[in-house]
Amino acid sequence: MTYVPLSLSDLAIASVLLIISGGLSIGFRLGLEKTIAISAARMAIQLGLVAIILKFVFEVGSPLWTALIAILMLAAATYEITSRQDRKFHGWQAFALGAGPPFVAGLLGTMIAAMAVINGDPWYAPRYILPILGMLLGNALSGVSLVLDTVTESATRDRAAIEGRLALGATRYEAFGDALRRGVKTGLMPILASMASAGIVALPGMMTGQILAGINPVDAAKYQVMILLLVAGATGIAVFGAGVGAVWLLTDDRHRLRLDRLVSPPLK
Repeated sequence: MTYVPLSLSDLAIASVLLIISGGLSIGFRLGLEKTIAISAARMAIQLGLVAIILKFVFEVGSPLWTALIAILMLAAATYEITSRQDRKFHGWQAFALGAGPPFVAGLLGTMIAAMAVINGDPWYAPRYILPILGMLLGNALSGVSLVLDTVTESATRDRAAIEGRLALGATRYEAFGDALRRGVKTGLMPILASMASAGIVALPGMMTGQILAGINPVDAAKYQVMILLLVAGATGIAVFGAGVGAVWLLTDDRHRLRLDRLVSPPLK
């Protein structure tokens, strides 16, 4: 079985439901029609450009080009993480928390997949490295954003309680224990929900795409299981690392709470 190629007219037909959603927004005066249109156009343009770039990189097969695209992906993920924070850290600290945990987790997951699981020839081929890294970074991005939001918000809201624990001799991680646990749980909830519902509530996107492309459903399921396991593991490492890093930056060696390291949220 071969895949069915899609034309521009096919994509236009696929947008009918989204157009109806925009019409409902106009009818009910929700004011979302512009956002829907911009989001759809941005998505199509971004994916089109990425497809052209990846086609070139796949044909060249150069490790340097692969590394360059991977760095750009990491930079984009870091920007998204820092821009989503209401209470972000000052300067380099925000970028370190945004880039460090996703990079380490994404790199570990990608190396395991490319070198030990898929073991392609060569293992560093961009067709293996970049798609897997992109999925790992995308999920780590969401998890890290959630844990940082939760920990920084808790530090501000529960300032008196945290400072009281520190004054009584608790370590920084003991003082932030509740906030850190809550943050890690929050950051892991999306990927845990995805794993729990996979195959029962919905077929994940990667498996659906492979089936539509003519891949045997059993083989598609194996690849999807591999990806979900890697994504969940990498997201867990990134979320925990970001949470621990946030607690470290929110306190100092003299056991003081350092909310001055946070940028005040914009007024709404």
